Amino acid sequence: MRALDTIALILVIIGAVNWGLIGLFGFDLVAALFAGSGVFGTINGLSRIIYGLVGLCGLYALSFLGRNRYNNVD
Repeated sequence: MRALDTIALILVIIGAVNWGLIGLFGFDLVAALFAGSGVFGTINGLSRIIYGLVGLCGLYALSFLGRNRYNNVD
């Protein structure tokens, strides 16, 4: 499970950075890399897959809250 947690956390961080770029500068990094447009242009299949994976990892990362609350490391 540790590998899945790490992958999910990395994708959540990528998503957070992407949304930060969108909010601050109006630049969508994922669209720029995979759809050829930097400002909410057309989204191709690969971009949709990446957005979907980031969203699923975000939902999975919610489980970190519950797990950390009950796992006390002394």
